This record gives sequence, structure tokens and C-alpha cells, in this order.
Amino acid sequence: MSPFADHFTSQAEQYARWRPLYPPSLGRHLASLAPSLDLAWDCGTGSGQAARMLAESFREVAATDPSAGQLGQASPHPRIRYRQGRESESGLPPRSAGLVCAAQAAHWFDLPAFYAEAERVLVPGGVLAIWCYGRTGIDPEVDRAVAWLHDDRLAAHWPSERAHVLDGYARLFFPYETLPLPPFAIESPISREALLGYLGSWSAVARCRRCEGVDPLAEVLPALERAWPDPESVKVVRWPIAVLAARAGLQRAKS
Repeated sequence: MSPFADHFTSQAEQYARWRPLYPPSLGRHLASLAPSLDLAWDCGTGSGQAARMLAESFREVAATDPSAGQLGQASPHPRIRYRQGRESESGLPPRSAGLVCAAQAAHWFDLPAFYAEAERVLVPGGVLAIWCYGRTGIDPEVDRAVAWLHDDRLAAHWPSERAHVLDGYARLFFPYETLPLPPFAIESPISREALLGYLGSWSAVARCRRCEGVDPLAEVLPALERAWPDPESVKVVRWPIAVLAARAGLQRAKS
């Protein structure tokens, strides 16, 4: 396997505080497809956002991540068992999980290793699901400021894997026949402070701070203040979610 590239430990606290939670409808739908609700494996859990969603439907969630720093920020939950490990290291017995998922994480993985481990631990007919969310949608002025930060100021600092998120996993290696799914999106009220907190959790912001010794958020703040003059006001943010899902035991699509 390729070495683990740790993009988030330096801002693990910010990631845990400001990254959005997933809609309960996504967790319920995946649970409705799973042949067993005894166990789900959330691979690349980070600070546990997806694991908490799955814990509403599954009796146990095994949540793994290679970053001890991110796991240290995860909220304890009686149904979630956190464990440090790579995408090939679930620590689970064969044919034990009704669902295997990776939320905003699969683009960082050694995908053949992850899929081999998912096939090993899924029960017959179990479900594999990976998903990501990309750009924020708030209002035209705010979106232009965020787009400048993302596309222009931070262009040199994004890891190449970010491209898979921006195109909704359309070109990510997924060698399975996909299941039809309804559309899903994260929609949430957000303050200007919370938006800045979310932007600060980006891997490119951390890399810019490290490489240039400056905070790019200070450079986008004037535009955000013009677009959003009242810091106490709340706007609705929307992140569309792109989901790829398949059922274990079905034939792989052409490779």
C-alpha cells in the first residue's frame, strides 16, 4: 500500500467542530438496503460524522481511521467502536458487516485494498457505499468569495485527489454495478463564523499555512464580510452528496 498521507491531523479539532453532519435520510436509506443491521463499518471515519448517522440504524458501527488525531476528536457513542487502522485493516471477521461505507474519504484510499477488505467483511448481499460532497452553495455573493478561495488562492495547495470530489466521484475507480439511489444533499443553517470554520478545515488551507506561513482565510474575509455583513445572521448552506453504492455478491462491472 502507498504511505498514509495525513491531510487533517493538524486541524483535527476544527474538522470535528465545523464539518457538516450527514442527513438522516441517507443513513436510513442505506440501512433499508442492507440485509443485516447488526454491524456497519465506517472506513475513514475521521471524527465520526458518518458513524453517528449510521448508529441511528445499526446496532454496532465499527469506525476506523488511520489518524489518531482525528479519532481523538470523535464523540463517544454507545453503538460506535472507534479503532485506528488503514482502509485494508477493518479488524472485522469475514462476512460480518451488512454495510461498508466511506464518507468523504474514499478518494484518499488505496482503493483496490479497500475494496478487497470490503468484499471480505460484507455479508452476502451486503452493501458497499462511498460518497462525497463538494462545493458549498449559499448565495451568489458568498459563493463567489468561496470560489475565489478554492479555485484561485488555494489552487497550488490542493492534493490531486481533490479532483475526484469536485466531479462527484464520476472518475473514481469503482468496479461494481451501481445501485440506483435517490438524490441526497446536506442542508443546514450556517453562520459566517461557521463557514470560516468549515473553510479552515480544508486540507489546502492547512497546506497553505504550512508552506507560505500565512492564513488565506484572512485574505477572503473582506469579501465574505461584504457579502455577509451581519455576523449574527444565518444563511442556509447546501452541499449535494454524490453516492456510489453496490451490493456484495453481484458481478463486478468491467474493469
